[in-house]
Amino acid sequence: CRQALRSAAGPEVDFARAEREHQLYVGVLRGKLGLQVLELPADESLPDCVFVEDVAVVCEETALLTRPGAPSRRKEVEAMKRVLESLNLNIVEMVDENATLDGGDVLFTGREFFVGLSRRTNQRGAEILADTFKDYAVSTVPVHDSLHLKGFCSMAGPNLIAIGSSEAAQKALKTMQQMSDHRYDKLTVPDDAAANCIYLNIPSKGHVLLHRAPEEYPESAKVFEKLKDHMLIPIANTELEKVDGSLTCCSVLINKASEL
Repeated sequence: CRQALRSAAGPEVDFARAEREHQLYVGVLRGKLGLQVLELPADESLPDCVFVEDVAVVCEETALLTRPGAPSRRKEVEAMKRVLESLNLNIVEMVDENATLDGGDVLFTGREFFVGLSRRTNQRGAEILADTFKDYAVSTVPVHDSLHLKGFCSMAGPNLIAIGSSEAAQKALKTMQQMSDHRYDKLTVPDDAAANCIYLNIPSKGHVLLHRAPEEYPESAKVFEKLKDHMLIPIANTELEKVDGSLTCCSVLINKASEL
């Protein structure tokens, strides 16, 4: 954990606690929600490999393997490719050496894609994503003061964007609203990091939202608690946050009816 990329110096990651938090995360998805979870093997030569979201964007039956913006992360794609091939998805590989794309910069709303142009994702990467998912509009959003677009926003419901209250987050939301033909509802939370949550629509459970725990972001947790139609599940992410990790970073959600 000392070699994981981080945008700013800070306290050291408590590895044992990071493992416990991750096991709880996986346990919620598998045990509490009944999802089928495939866990990729750890690779000690790739310190950031726990952040699987960045190396693949999956929509319907197609998986785009990305070209991460950090060169040290590009080998992570190999393990992801193997597991996505085993699911019989249509695999598209990003081979253009001028392109970079991190999945953390890709927000799929169910209607369209927003792609953050950040330190890790460039215009060419966004163009390849648009070529891959031709059925959906793709708009680009400049990202400042954050590693990724989803560092301050995510979907919190079918038509609901959770957004941080910082000036940068609000400016990005305004850009998204201007780009889109659709009007989204918004849920503004005081803390940008807490705006990264995981929304799931599970037939047997209804609307489910994994959000940051009250002990981490108490004021933001109070905002999520107003979502009375959702099953709310607080999740702690204290350790991975130290190396720029958010809740969405640690999973790739695949909507697939057949048995895995």
